[in-house]
Amino acid sequence: MAGQVGTGSAVTAQDVERARQAIGDVARHTPVLSSATLSERCGGDVVLKAESLQRTGAFKIRGALNKLAALGDGCAAGVVCGSAGNHAQALALAARERGVPCEVFMPESAPIAKVEATAALGAHVVITGATVDDCIVAARARAAEAGLAFVHPFDDPDIVAGQGTLGLELLEDLPDLATVVVPVGGGGLASGVAIAVKSARPEVRVIGVQVDTVAAYPPSLAAGRPVGVDASLTLADGIAVKRPGELTLPLVAQWLDEVVVVSEDEVAEAMVMLMEKAKLVVEGAGAVGVAALLGGQALAAEHGTTCVVLSGGNVDAGLLATIARRHETMAGRRLVLLTRVPDRPGALARLLDTVAAEGANIVEVSHLREGIDLHVRETGVQLTIETRSRVHADAVVAAVVAAGYGVSRYPSLG
Repeated sequence: MAGQVGTGSAVTAQDVERARQAIGDVARHTPVLSSATLSERCGGDVVLKAESLQRTGAFKIRGALNKLAALGDGCAAGVVCGSAGNHAQALALAARERGVPCEVFMPESAPIAKVEATAALGAHVVITGATVDDCIVAARARAAEAGLAFVHPFDDPDIVAGQGTLGLELLEDLPDLATVVVPVGGGGLASGVAIAVKSARPEVRVIGVQVDTVAAYPPSLAAGRPVGVDASLTLADGIAVKRPGELTLPLVAQWLDEVVVVSEDEVAEAMVMLMEKAKLVVEGAGAVGVAALLGGQALAAEHGTTCVVLSGGNVDAGLLATIARRHETMAGRRLVLLTRVPDRPGALARLLDTVAAEGANIVEVSHLREGIDLHVRETGVQLTIETRSRVHADAVVAAVVAAGYGVSRYPSLG
C-alpha cells in the first residue's frame, strides 16, 4: 500500500524483539492450526493462528504487558484504559500480574461476558458512553484527575511493538509463510505484525481486514489522514474503532499491502465455519480474516502458506447460538412455516402428522389468533422445523401444500 500518510518508522523490528522479552513470562506462544476446509475452498495452503487461545482470549495481553514494562515505576499509582473488552481484560490481567491497580471504562454496548471477565480479573469497571472512543476520552480524563497511567488500546508504540510479537511467532512456525491476513480495528495488531514479518521477510504480503459497518481505514488511507466513521452495531465489536490513530494510520499505510472490507453476513458465516470445521470459538473481530478469504476479498497465496490471524475468542454464548440458528436457517436445515388450520379438534394433529411423515423434526409450534388475516373459525400455526438439507426442506413444504395447506415459508422458496 502506498505510504500516503507520512512515515511509519515510530516502531521498529528491534522494538518488537525487545517486547518479546518483556511479555514472555505471561503471554502464550499460541498454536498454528491447519485448515483443510479453507485450503480446499481457497485454493492454497491456509492455516489459522489461534490467538483466540491466548490468555484472556485475545492478542491484547501482548501489548498490555509490554506497555507496563515500558512504564516501569510510572504506573505504580495504577493504570486506566477505555476498551470494548479485549484490551480491558488484557490490561486487567497484566496489571494483576505486575501488582498494579487498574481501572477500565467500557461502552454501554460492551458484551456482558467481557465486562464480567474484566471485573473478575480485579479491575474496577465503569460503564459509560456509546463507543470505545467515548471510553478513551473518559479514561484520559480519569488519568489526569487521579495521576494514573493511561494505556491506549492501539495508538501507542509500546502497544504496537507488543502486538508485533505475534508476527515473530509466525516467522518461527511457518518457514514458507507467504501471506498474512489480519483483522484491523485501531491498527495496532496489523501494523505490529507487519513490522515484525516484513522486516525479516519483505516479500510476505500482509492484508488487513475490516468489517463494513465500521471501516475507517479505507477512507483514511485515501484521504491521507484519520477520517472518522459513524458507529454502528456490529458482530465485530472488538475492531469497532471509528477513527484510526495518529500513530497507527501511517504504520498501516507503510507496512500493510492492502486493507479489505467484509460484510456482517460474511463474518457470521465465518464464525459458524470455524465452529463447525475447525472446532474453534472465535468472536466476530477474530473471524474477519476467514470471512475475507471465503468471500474472495483476500486471496490465498498460490505458493507458500497463507496464515489467517484469529485475533480473539471472547463472544457471548447467546450470540453464538443466534448465529448458529441463523446459519441453519440459511442452509436449509431450519425451516419456519406459517399456515392455517380449521379451529376444530384434530386439525393440528393432521398437520403435524404430515410434517412427521416426511421425516422432519418439529422444534416449536405456535398458535396465532391475532395479527394476521384469519377466518373466525381458523387458527394460524407457525412451525419451526429441523430438516436435513434444503432439498429435504423443499420436500416438506411440498407435502404440506399437497395436503391442502397454504403456507408461507422462511427462507422463501426463491
